[in-house]
Amino acid sequence: MSVDHVEEAEGAEALAAATIKTYAVAPGVRLNVRSGPGTNYTIVRMLPEGSRVPIYCQTPGTTVTGPYGTSNIWDNVSNGEYVADAYVNTGSDGYVASRCG
Repeated sequence: MSVDHVEEAEGAEALAAATIKTYAVAPGVRLNVRSGPGTNYTIVRMLPEGSRVPIYCQTPGTTVTGPYGTSNIWDNVSNGEYVADAYVNTGSDGYVASRCG
């Protein structure tokens, strides 16, 4: 790959990272991040209070009740990492990103 192509690729990655919208996790909540879209999946980490998350895609999973209602939508926030949408302030009861898969 030439230097020009490397610079173009790096620029595209930076632009993509800069344009991804993030959403606030409900106030006062430390949110479990799971390995899949449901409460039966392993907790891989916990987000601290005041966190914001990107939503790369969304998928149906376990129905969860949280501060923003009851929903079966799970948000993909990183590779193989999901949070319950009922704890994320997306401003919508429905999908705000494309479906995963």
